Amino acid sequence: MSPRFLTLTDVAEILNLTPSAARSLVNSGELPAIQVGGKKAWRIEDTVLEQYIQDQYAATRERVKSAQLD
Repeated sequence: MSPRFLTLTDVAEILNLTPSAARSLVNSGELPAIQVGGKKAWRIEDTVLEQYIQDQYAATRERVKSAQLD
């Protein structure tokens, strides 16, 4: 069973980003997260990350579709 909550480092590895880029997604509100423990202890629920990924696929499809119409 995989963990329910992921760290910023986990998310960065999954998305092939730097940890600071993953933190930027959280800070901007683009990727919802919760803070636990200390100020820097962000956690992202695995289902939230999966939804973020699916949303990015949908946005990419729309950009590609839009570019084909230009």
